[in-house]
Amino acid sequence: MSDKRLIYLIRHGEILIEKQVRRYIGQSDILLSQDGICQAQLVQAQLAKQELTAVFCSDLVRSVATAEIIAKPLNLAPTSRRDLREISMGNWEGKTFTEIERLYPTEYVERGKDIVNYVIPGGESFATCQTRILAAFTELVSTTTGNILIVGHAGVNRILLCHILGMPLENLFHIAQDYSCINIIAAEKNQYHIKLLNGLANPGV
Repeated sequence: MSDKRLIYLIRHGEILIEKQVRRYIGQSDILLSQDGICQAQLVQAQLAKQELTAVFCSDLVRSVATAEIIAKPLNLAPTSRRDLREISMGNWEGKTFTEIERLYPTEYVERGKDIVNYVIPGGESFATCQTRILAAFTELVSTTTGNILIVGHAGVNRILLCHILGMPLENLFHIAQDYSCINIIAAEKNQYHIKLLNGLANPGV
């Protein structure tokens, strides 16, 4: 049997949030918008004929809902995991960038200086989140066979992609991760390479 396999890494669909205002959304549990549901359905159509053995997602509702839509025609039940959650934004959860800059001026500047290691009050640093995510990813890959699908979050996906690409984590925001984007990771003998990055589902499928 070949050791070659594919890992489909998806970002959840658009969430119910005011689009014109930038907010810190980490582990806040927010539903998919109607557009988000439609985006997940496009991914479903794109992947409906793929041979998958398992579907995983974080336990946040936006990730679970996206995974359930994609997995339905594949007759798979998504497995939700807390360790696949987005980075925790702690005291900054749900607040706008403008509010944080006003309420936490020193912390706002310090995080900008060290985006990887700065720990948000009550939350996580990207370095801590990376340890959690890479451990979860390694476990999922090592305990499954065949092609699998993971529905993650923008930060989660960027962390994994940085690791696979050999990019410093400081550059994680250089990687685009649109709502419901498709990333395809080829895996063979514990070696990984990216076949598709931030791909969009084809509405013509």
